[in-house]
Amino acid sequence: MEWKNIYRGMVMGTVDLIPGISGGTIAVLLGFYDRLIAAINGIFSREWKKHLAFLIPLGVGMATAIFTFSRVMNWLLKYYEQPTYYFFLGLIIGILPYLFRESEARTTFKWQHILLLAIGIILIILLPLSPNEGAIIEHKTLSTYILLFFSGFVASAAMILPGISGSFVLVVIGVYKTIMHGVSTFDLKVIIVVGIGIALGILTMSKIIHYFLMHYRTATFALIIGLVIGSIFVIFPGWAHNLSQLVISILVFTIGLFAAYVLGKVEY
Repeated sequence: MEWKNIYRGMVMGTVDLIPGISGGTIAVLLGFYDRLIAAINGIFSREWKKHLAFLIPLGVGMATAIFTFSRVMNWLLKYYEQPTYYFFLGLIIGILPYLFRESEARTTFKWQHILLLAIGIILIILLPLSPNEGAIIEHKTLSTYILLFFSGFVASAAMILPGISGSFVLVVIGVYKTIMHGVSTFDLKVIIVVGIGIALGILTMSKIIHYFLMHYRTATFALIIGLVIGSIFVIFPGWAHNLSQLVISILVFTIGLFAAYVLGKVEY
């Protein structure tokens, strides 16, 4: 078992709670995105034991973070939304140097890769920036659980792509509050239905990403970098309205940059 993946999973799980930020982006920062995609894609191969030894600690870390920090994150977004997003803004911008390094952009990027990068930015910017989160669904029917299943499937497919937030997709669909409430109150029906959707979505999307990384690695990284840059526009919380807010925003933004630097140095 690769036990250090527990802390990696905890970082990914915490980030996946935030609408606008992708756990896949953190996997790139921590230097194991390729390995993650290969492990998910190889679960049903002959080397399934090796891949499970990588994925199980990662899953334990993610689950621990999601169940532990879901209420904390709800509280931060409710009372300190702007500073919270400025921290993650710094984290995302701090990730970009590692992305360019991993893709060897200086020597491999040509005009078509710059075009793909621009397309990635535009795709994210075109997402609705102020979607209706929807109210918590109290009375759940069969159609509700079908919606939750497909929401988990679509969100997980987005979650594994750097730059596209699974939580943000849930906000767009209108089930984010319902799922977060289900997790924080330990509603087993919601957790199981959404969990199955997430698992199937990750398995499906990993095969697609694995194919493109194997055959079009530079082009894939160009698009990923574009998606990550685009996510900056998605989570930007607006400018501070007074001096105290400005100071706090600059401070937490700097902490986010420093966190990305430290995490990148540790892993690379």
